[in-house]
Amino acid sequence: MSQQEDLMAIQRRLDELVQRVGELERTVNQLRGAGPATTAEPITPGTKTPSRPELVTIPDVPYNNALWTDSDDEGLGVRDRHAP
Repeated sequence: MSQQEDLMAIQRRLDELVQRVGELERTVNQLRGAGPATTAEPITPGTKTPSRPELVTIPDVPYNNALWTDSDDEGLGVRDRHAP
């Protein structure tokens, strides 16, 4: 194959990939109940999704010491035995 034929084959494959990604997006949107997919913006590498994960607030109060009564010190073993 010549270089031009190779480039044309690659372009066809890329076009097919873009088409299949669009079909996949429409299917996912329909499964999520969003209805038909909108084609306002094409997908480009590096585009971030608009949804954000929910933030979890961690309280500043200390943990209950009873949670640690039967715990081992990592790397040191059980408290009443010698380390290996």
